[in-house]
Amino acid sequence: MTTLPHTFKRIRLNLARSKEFPQGSDKRGYEFVAPLDAKGHIDVDEWKKQKEHCRVRRFWEGEDDEVGQLEHRPGGPEHARWVFDYNPKRADDDESGYRFGAHVFRPGEYVTISGADGEPHTFRVASVQPAT
Repeated sequence: MTTLPHTFKRIRLNLARSKEFPQGSDKRGYEFVAPLDAKGHIDVDEWKKQKEHCRVRRFWEGEDDEVGQLEHRPGGPEHARWVFDYNPKRADDDESGYRFGAHVFRPGEYVTISGADGEPHTFRVASVQPAT
């Protein structure tokens, strides 16, 4: 079993309030592992060293869980973008985090993810815990 550096965190995102879900939903979201710097941003250099450990699980009530990788790709407003990639042989299943490189991952913060359908959804950071 691999022991990850203390900078690697398990981040849980729950669907935030919306018209369809006025209270949000803890049954729809993501849980992923990523290295965070002291300010709570994803650490690209550390990700590059151990990206195979940066896994994601998408959970959505009524659907099977999807499991994939956190990937850093060219393009987007920051000249690079973070995506959840569930099948490396396909590009149409990727889900993009909006400005993930600039976001702070701390409980209570909000992030936006565009699903495979291209529709953006807002999520609340529910927890950030050490990855094991």
